Amino acid sequence: AKDSQPNVWYSLNGERLGSFRGHNGAVWNIDVNWESTKVLTASADNTCKLWDCETGKTLASLDTATAVRTCGFSFSGRYIMYTTDKTMGRPCEIHIFDLNDIRNGEPTMVIPISSSKITSAVWGPYEEYIITGHENGEICHYDLKSGDKINSCKEHSKQINDLQLSKDMSMLISASKDTTAKLFETATLGHMKTYKTERPVNSASLSPIYDHVVLGGGQEAMDVTTTSTKVGKFDARFYHLVFEEEFGRVKGHFGPINSTAFHPDGKSYSSGGEDGYVRVHYFDPSYFDFRFEF
Repeated sequence: AKDSQPNVWYSLNGERLGSFRGHNGAVWNIDVNWESTKVLTASADNTCKLWDCETGKTLASLDTATAVRTCGFSFSGRYIMYTTDKTMGRPCEIHIFDLNDIRNGEPTMVIPISSSKITSAVWGPYEEYIITGHENGEICHYDLKSGDKINSCKEHSKQINDLQLSKDMSMLISASKDTTAKLFETATLGHMKTYKTERPVNSASLSPIYDHVVLGGGQEAMDVTTTSTKVGKFDARFYHLVFEEEFGRVKGHFGPINSTAFHPDGKSYSSGGEDGYVRVHYFDPSYFDFRFEF
């Protein structure tokens, strides 16, 4: 969502269920709790908002000094976190809130980030730490008891655009401007695999049922209007998790893909693009019969 446009809630068959109005700037990140009863949004208007899915009403609006870049519900749904941008002389920060006390507007913890700003973040397993991706390509663990950085790695050479966990949370995949996605062991941040492309990777997702990875990205948005869609590489690209080889592509977007996500049952995936469309793709029977030859 951009400018004063609302966040819109759709069913999988394309039916518009409702709108969430309240932000006055671009919405950078959205997360939904496990029960799909609440939505969390991070916006460039310096607010993070908590919404009720059924009514569309704002349950809490958390004001910040700078733009809110990322947000997320913890696994239990009791806590939320968001991160703010490093700008106007203010540091990047991680804010943690207990939903039981969110109405008082006071965070449970604030973790200042002295290094490169956070561009992507997710909760780690068991709510023990936050996993952050940074503008300089670094990936870190921040402990939720001490607020300290307890682990880090720098396998990417440019900005991390996206971080997503596997279904069992044992693996982490990153998407970067350096034209690669990389697979890590969540607990140690040990680098396991690399998936190479020719353009910046904006998002990467792990299938919950197969050893498959889907990547989305494309040419930088500022350069899109000067080239054809063929040159822009706007296809969603599928790789084998273990062998790192590409085995399929899906066309459809006519701008860079900004976000990808598998359905929890693994039978479909969705992609959101710079072209303004969210596309829901259901896999053909041949996809489930496919066996990778090696």
